[in-house]
Amino acid sequence: MTEFFETLINSRWLDVIDILIVAVLIYQVLLVIRGTRAFQILLGLFLIFIIYQASLLLGFYTLHWILNGFLSSIVLIVIVLFQNEFRRALAKFGKTSFTINTTEELNSLDKIIKACATMAKRRIGALIVLTRENKLPGIVEGGVEIDAKVSDALLLCIFNPAAPLHDGAVVIDQGRIVAAGCFLPLAIDPLIEKMYGTRHRAAMGISEDTDAVVIVVSEETGRISLSIGGKITREQSSESLNRVLNNIFSPSRKKTGLMASLRQIFQPH
Repeated sequence: MTEFFETLINSRWLDVIDILIVAVLIYQVLLVIRGTRAFQILLGLFLIFIIYQASLLLGFYTLHWILNGFLSSIVLIVIVLFQNEFRRALAKFGKTSFTINTTEELNSLDKIIKACATMAKRRIGALIVLTRENKLPGIVEGGVEIDAKVSDALLLCIFNPAAPLHDGAVVIDQGRIVAAGCFLPLAIDPLIEKMYGTRHRAAMGISEDTDAVVIVVSEETGRISLSIGGKITREQSSESLNRVLNNIFSPSRKKTGLMASLRQIFQPH
């Protein structure tokens, strides 16, 4: 303990800045991969490293030799596995915004819920993606850029069966419709029930790969579903949808403290 305090006292202020920069970079990387498969891959690589060290201590030389060959190419492996995350991180750094209009975002939820209720009553199919930390640049780039405030009238216009963009997904970020007509990756799990159509599979696919919250309105049944973390919950009423969305996007979930954010990152989904 004494040595720790002596080291702390003798540290230069540049060392403190250096540590803070590294901490911020690690934090930003964790934010980018939070809730994605990349985070699971990162944990897998960490486990392989632990096994590598244990094999050396326990004398498992064959296993150690195999893992040594694997880890010797770790830089190339990481670049290949995380190429999408690297691109997303660079895009995020280039568009960093330090202001979050929480009020506008919460107000937009009421309009989204109102639009979903109307579309459910009229049997109009809809697929709405609400972003969180992952801004889905690849998905947005594949759609039609809109950049407009959320309104129930605009959502009804977009998903009108006669409109050219009604088949795609709408991406909403911080109370603004970023893009429409977006194509989402489909969930390919063979265990998914056959009753789910393309919209539901797309909702599960994007929520499995990212931390997005996805609302689906069935064109056939008029039922509203909600997909988070690759799981889907059907039969959502306006009240239950309002409760879940306000809980997820409430100001208490927007904590900016480093430790609070890290705790959220490591929470199971």
